[in-house]
Amino acid sequence: MSLCRCSLLCLSILLAIIEEHLFVDSASDKELNLGPVINITKHLSFPNFSFNNYPRISNDVRLLGSAKFSNEKGTLQIPDESQAIDLKHQAGRALYSSPIRLLDPHTKIPASFETTFAFQVNNATNFSSDSGHGGSGLTFIIVPDEFTVGRPGPWLAMLNDACEDNYKAVAIEFDTHRSPGFRDPNDNHVGINLGSIISTKTFNVSDVGVVLNDGSVHRAWITYDGPRRWMDIRLGSNDQDYPTKPIFSETLDLSPYLKEYMFIGFSASTGNLTQIHDVLSWNFTSTSQAFLRIPSTETCESRIMVEDSETTSNKKASAEPPGSFLIFVAVVALILVVLLSLYITSKCKHDQSSNSINIMLPEKKQRPRPPNKPHRFTISEISSATRCFSEFDVLGNDSRGVYYRGKLSNGCQVAVKRFSAQFLNSQGLDKRRVLKEIGSISKIRHPNLLPIRGWCQDNRQVMVVYEFFTNGSLDKWLFGVGVLPWTRRFKVVKDVAEALSFLHSKQLAHKNMKMSSVFLDVSFRAVLGDFGFVLSGNDSKQFESAVSQKVDVFEFGVFVLEVIAGRKRLESEMDQNVKDLLDFAWRMHEIDEKVKVVDGRMGSVINLKQAIRVLEIGLLCTLNESKGRPCMEEVLEFLSMETPTPELPPSRPVALFPYNSTTGLCSGYSCAPFK
Repeated sequence: MSLCRCSLLCLSILLAIIEEHLFVDSASDKELNLGPVINITKHLSFPNFSFNNYPRISNDVRLLGSAKFSNEKGTLQIPDESQAIDLKHQAGRALYSSPIRLLDPHTKIPASFETTFAFQVNNATNFSSDSGHGGSGLTFIIVPDEFTVGRPGPWLAMLNDACEDNYKAVAIEFDTHRSPGFRDPNDNHVGINLGSIISTKTFNVSDVGVVLNDGSVHRAWITYDGPRRWMDIRLGSNDQDYPTKPIFSETLDLSPYLKEYMFIGFSASTGNLTQIHDVLSWNFTSTSQAFLRIPSTETCESRIMVEDSETTSNKKASAEPPGSFLIFVAVVALILVVLLSLYITSKCKHDQSSNSINIMLPEKKQRPRPPNKPHRFTISEISSATRCFSEFDVLGNDSRGVYYRGKLSNGCQVAVKRFSAQFLNSQGLDKRRVLKEIGSISKIRHPNLLPIRGWCQDNRQVMVVYEFFTNGSLDKWLFGVGVLPWTRRFKVVKDVAEALSFLHSKQLAHKNMKMSSVFLDVSFRAVLGDFGFVLSGNDSKQFESAVSQKVDVFEFGVFVLEVIAGRKRLESEMDQNVKDLLDFAWRMHEIDEKVKVVDGRMGSVINLKQAIRVLEIGLLCTLNESKGRPCMEEVLEFLSMETPTPELPPSRPVALFPYNSTTGLCSGYSCAPFK
């Protein structure tokens, strides 16, 4: 007992000394922070965007999506017409590769900036401009990251469905298409967008004699006074002087929509209306305020001491021990007392029972792992990454569980699938085999498979950690605002077929093949994720894998139909008597009207022959196993458009067995190779 009291007494003394020392240090740190306000200035200048005049431009400007440098024109061009078969529904960004300081985090004063750029909007001559939904235009943007590409059409490549409600972004849009859903006043306006696709302010630029898409070169001047919170926007012809009349000159507080460092640049998009956006030149200058950290007066004087004062200070130092020395003495004393206490305690326990020896061993150190190698996360790590599974971080859910957005301690964004208790307690589900399946799939790598970063498991919960894709899942793009062109849809189908074929070649299956399991990266490459991981304890792994592979093929066929039709499988607006897309597609095949299944919103710019062939491949995948359902390797050959496809039966076979959508297993054996 006396030893415990002695330990506590030493600990109290130590804490008092440390507190006093920290107080002195914090006071001195506070003095070090005091300093004059200085201005941090950043200047960019791009007279043109030609590699001949500016060879390092590819390092200084980052291109995302459908954007390119046109060396012959010396311009920054969105979309990239050289890479696009169809210019409809393209989206691209061009950002300065380094972040710019735009906000003082201490005072919340925005930086002052001014920018001017010359731009030109030309209607595309190679493609027809059908009227319909969508839109197109150019924006000057300030965004928090250099990875996200917004949606095409009226979204102007500014935002997408993955952006949070509090997504910090600022944009000045030069919009050439009226989108009533976004409250656009006309098809020739400038808008100010603050964290939203809906403009806070809009202005009819016809009032200043400008028509944005008339093919002329226009110049914009944007000036912002940070301390005053004042913005001024002017627009005119590139060959005229600075306009005397602004289109906007009012108070505007940008601070709620800014971070300390952000990326600046341009975004543009096309919808059903197609046009080319060229930026010919760009200048940008910003000035932000910051506090200069300077040494204290005492420190300066101590470095310029004369010999006499130095001698005096040395004597003073010898008379009074420094705070750090006192801390050292206290720590040593405390360690000695604790070691002595541990020694006596262990000796007493040894005397009481010679057979029981209590030895405290140091915790085994974990070997360092490669940064991208999947590993097991702790519950606390996942809880911290998802902010205790906050409702604000929910990305989506299904019958198997809930998806959360997360951020690891190293700053990497992830998506966490937290399986529900109902799913884990499903009849016949073997949790241990599920964990082995997660481990097996996490080891494989393919460009069209969503990488697994790791997993988390305890007695009650199982979670899988995936890489996070900012463009979100395919269903949000296919069924949301805007229309995906056929070229993108066809590429998505081939990407998913590649992923499934690779999985099946490794004797694995996806077991959760559906629209929301397909994700899009920055370049709109499709990757397959949200694996099912279903393993039943009643059947062998080989048997279940073989069955599930056939289910994968069937569900891939339904997925293909959804991509072509632009409709969900179950939807009531397709036909008066048909609510199921699969039934509808087979009926249209029976009467040779398969063209009615194709999404009419894609307009006339579509390879209809190719779309019908892909539709037939989708129907082949929904056949019974014994009636000609192909494997994924054969599907890939069909999609190459070089191998002829088998002829479809004149009508849909009736002996299609249902399967359990929760477990992914057939309730009959029509989709299994075993009869």
